[in-house]
Amino acid sequence: MFSLNIYHVLLLSVALRIGFFIFGLYQDKYMTVKYTDIDYLVFSDAASYVQYGQSPYQRETYRYTPLLAWMLVPNGWGENWYSFGKALFMASDLVTGYIIVKLLSGSNKLSSNKVVVLSSIWLLNPMVITISTRGSSESVLTVMIMASIYYLVQKKNIVFSAFWLGLAVHFKLYPIIYLPSIMLYLARDGIPFINLPILKLVTTRNISFLFVTVFTIAGLNFVMYQIYGYEFIHHSYIYHFIRLDHRHNFSVYNIALYYKSAISEQVQNIENFAFIPQFLISAVAMPLAFAQRDLISCFFLQTLSFVTFNKVMTSQYFIWFLIFLPHFLSKSNLVTKNHAVRGVFTLLLWIASQATWLYFAYHLEFLGVNTFDNGLLYSSIFFFLSNCWIIGQFTISLQ
Repeated sequence: MFSLNIYHVLLLSVALRIGFFIFGLYQDKYMTVKYTDIDYLVFSDAASYVQYGQSPYQRETYRYTPLLAWMLVPNGWGENWYSFGKALFMASDLVTGYIIVKLLSGSNKLSSNKVVVLSSIWLLNPMVITISTRGSSESVLTVMIMASIYYLVQKKNIVFSAFWLGLAVHFKLYPIIYLPSIMLYLARDGIPFINLPILKLVTTRNISFLFVTVFTIAGLNFVMYQIYGYEFIHHSYIYHFIRLDHRHNFSVYNIALYYKSAISEQVQNIENFAFIPQFLISAVAMPLAFAQRDLISCFFLQTLSFVTFNKVMTSQYFIWFLIFLPHFLSKSNLVTKNHAVRGVFTLLLWIASQATWLYFAYHLEFLGVNTFDNGLLYSSIFFFLSNCWIIGQFTISLQ
């Protein structure tokens, strides 16, 4: 009987991405609703400015590191090159999947069949494939994060791991939440400078990791600042602390941000305080509870918490925690027979709460029905509370 092995899964994942990409070209050409993500147009426009020696920030709404625009310069080499960025994102998507396979295969407790099934959660996931083939750059970031984990966990190479994490933080700020977890993880086996409570967590290994990470971030930021000045700092970092995006936003803060953007005096600076519970849970509580027990599962719980409590949440953000889900499920009891019902209910709740929000968002954006004060508000709360309950179930499943 024919059975899938990991090579079949990898080949199928390549074929699926090519199929989605070709369908996207057809949809863009012949259908009213376009397949390509609006962000891809922004990336491409920014890259065209770079190509002619100008700042990528001349493109309104470009809020990313110039590295991304530099990478996509080939998009402007002619019509046949315009999809270069999508090809890069699809390749990055596959590289991420390959690293996931390597990490799963490195576990002696997992059979080859389990590696196939768990890696398929990423490699054959329609959401993951759609996001990269539509032109989202998230997969470039996921390669950096997974490379950092691979060098840390499997290769035990602190310098390479720290470099990749520093590059990831430069690329998009949020991976800095992983730093406390890595510091605690490395403290397990390192020799402390001072053998006293708390201070014994400071070792040569985690100090070395911290130094390389900070040096990488500082070096890249210095270079970009020298080239682009304050606009680099503002658009790549400061903007994300003060942004008021309310479109396509699953966040429980969505409605408040909408009214803040429309009538600023009625909702006072909520965006300045949204990070407090987010930071305490994702960067403090989760690392303290799980970093020394299971680093990658800790990353999963951190990222899911970070996204849940973020003031802006789009479907692209789900990619941030999906990269860790295969490993997490290999450690969780939610996929065992005794807890299968709870596991299935958890999945269905996440899908249903997201679908509820999408239903009201569709009526708002496509049908012109005002659903802000009723359906969209309550569905945002429903999705938020569902995610909070799911985080609780996930933490319990690791006990």
